[in-house]
Amino acid sequence: MQLHKTKTAFITGIAGQDGAYLAAFLLDKGYHVHGLIRWDSTLCPQDGLARLDALGLVDEGITLHMGDLCDAQNITRLIAEIKPDEIYNLGAMSHVQVSFQTPASTFDINTKGTLHILEAVRLLGMAGNVKIYQASSSEMFGSSAPPQNEDTKFEPCSPYGVAKLASYWLCKTYRDSYGIFVANGILFNHESPLRGEDFVTQKIVQNVVEIEQGRAEPLMLGNLDALRDWGHAKDYVRGMWMMLQHESADDFVLATGQAHSVRSFVEKAFTFTGREIVWQGHGVNEVGHDKRTGQILVRIDAQFFRPKEVDYLLGDAGKARRVLGWRPENGLDALVADMMNAARGLRKEATKQEQIWLRQVG
Repeated sequence: MQLHKTKTAFITGIAGQDGAYLAAFLLDKGYHVHGLIRWDSTLCPQDGLARLDALGLVDEGITLHMGDLCDAQNITRLIAEIKPDEIYNLGAMSHVQVSFQTPASTFDINTKGTLHILEAVRLLGMAGNVKIYQASSSEMFGSSAPPQNEDTKFEPCSPYGVAKLASYWLCKTYRDSYGIFVANGILFNHESPLRGEDFVTQKIVQNVVEIEQGRAEPLMLGNLDALRDWGHAKDYVRGMWMMLQHESADDFVLATGQAHSVRSFVEKAFTFTGREIVWQGHGVNEVGHDKRTGQILVRIDAQFFRPKEVDYLLGDAGKARRVLGWRPENGLDALVADMMNAARGLRKEATKQEQIWLRQVG
């Protein structure tokens, strides 16, 4: 009788939002999971590995390797040692606005990092033994008219989008030239309680919870009318795995098919606290008031506008539905509720720790 082989997965960017959820998903399916973390993630494990710890994964059999996608020799050595069945390349400089300030680093990590993985698999003669998932992005579509799918023209509007598009084409080239099984997952915005506070959804949620608990300063934002197709990260990591279980390598858009503005996300978050916003003014002078009390809850700050805005991203995941059977299970209301409840819990714990500290030093 032939025994079922336990699969091994190697996740770059395992300490990020998607990496943490994917690790939990794969462990639940019985995988051996290896993850790549940068050296600075271990300087303060409470911060660098916080997402893995939040899911109870730090001591759950994940093997962590220190490394850097910019170090080709390191990446080649790790792939040779781990001998993964599946590689999920999630590691990236993932903040769009920051990519305008650090374009060279963005390309080193997001494009050269992908090339290092592809070249390692080729040079090690592992093309027929490993499947690769490449984290592409809806930011590659940029200013293209919605809805966007696999056949939509790419018109990136940021160094981040351009770097991701370069990786996308590298993967297609290595797939066609060397027979490497590599799938590009073109994922639209996906959020969760593990999202970093430098992303607008988590920034909104954290600020709304602080205002709910008595903070007087308003939430400061940029373009309120930018439209995004927001889903839950848990749904999207399931789609990543499904792409690598497909019989042939291909490229897939994952999206909810519904777009909401930043303004709408703000309103939903405040509604969750029992507040209704009334908007007044235009442009940078627009403010959001509490309808009942008149308190200013939201102001506009020009520094949060991108040099080139992407106004409208709306995904068409029809191919993923037809070919993979993938569908999102969480709508925006459920996502906002999940993030708000988590933020409330974290804030309550932080307040508790502050009170303990004050008693100790008082």
